[in-house]
Amino acid sequence: MKLILTDEQKDLSASVRAFLADTSPMARVREIAESAESYDPAVWRRMSGELGLTGLAVPEAYGGAGFGMSELAVVLEELGAALTPAPFFASAVLAAGVLVQLGDESAAKEYLPGIASGSVIATLAEGTLHSRATDDGSYLLTGTAPRVLNGLDAGLILVVADSPAAVYAVPSDAPDLVRTPLTTLDLTRPQARLEFAGTPARLIGPLDATSALARTMDLASVALAAEQLGGLRRCLSTIVEYAKLRVQFGRFVGSFQGVKHKLADMHCTLEQAESIVRYAAWAADFAPDELPVAAALAQSFVGPAYFAVARDHLLLHGGIGFTWEHDAHLYYKRAKSAELLLGPPRHHRALLAQRLGLR
Repeated sequence: MKLILTDEQKDLSASVRAFLADTSPMARVREIAESAESYDPAVWRRMSGELGLTGLAVPEAYGGAGFGMSELAVVLEELGAALTPAPFFASAVLAAGVLVQLGDESAAKEYLPGIASGSVIATLAEGTLHSRATDDGSYLLTGTAPRVLNGLDAGLILVVADSPAAVYAVPSDAPDLVRTPLTTLDLTRPQARLEFAGTPARLIGPLDATSALARTMDLASVALAAEQLGGLRRCLSTIVEYAKLRVQFGRFVGSFQGVKHKLADMHCTLEQAESIVRYAAWAADFAPDELPVAAALAQSFVGPAYFAVARDHLLLHGGIGFTWEHDAHLYYKRAKSAELLLGPPRHHRALLAQRLGLR
């Protein structure tokens, strides 16, 4: 049985879709991807101010709307369908999520209102990082985070360091912090390399934040799966419309057996992906004990599914799909980069097997 959206969630989806169609058409997405910009500040201000999207899942006590993953997933689905270049996943999902899970009241009061309002862009950085306590009770970080989402845009960097893992807050203007932009496969989702050489940092939450980070990554897995679902759905709808219009050998290509069978397979994949994402979002809100399995299942299935549909979407467009002028390759690149963003599928399959007690 597939969980369906409530009327309120459908209204939210329609509002975000209309907003993105107006502010982030594919021509603008491509323009940003091919420029030195990583996102459109005007669109970001409207997303966070007009629609309140950046604070959607932030508790009301910290300036947010206090909604859950089900509503956040609806927004991410539309952002994924539009390939919107914005630091939403890094800031509103990863950074806001870990601050909520850590349970540090002082840090939450200081950082979450800015993230919720969109005035502060934050991100989460992981890598080979170590901390050292100083005599005054502060910490210094050393090491490298090789791939950080929106690492150049972030005004606040939440750094995962040590073993067991702890989380530290570092402002973007901290001394002995070097940020280097990376050339990425997906130009709509910028990343940067961050190097810390005795960089001052503030400890947030406990010295062992393993459980908080595990739940944060489970929630991020569900959120990313929702974004992937949106891209998958857009790829399928686009190629179906193309198959109805493209004529070859005097027939619409959609009438060819090889094409229509492939489209049917893609639709079946979409139905399975949607069921998994809806269930995972429901589990995050209403059945937290089921979240670990649901999150691992979501990334095990939806990531490869999106890439397979994006690949076939490109191939079924024929030669035009390979050209730089066509949007198909943008979805292809987003699908592959998203498939690996939180770890390769084999990592999530191993987690799923472990959480099901199979290994």
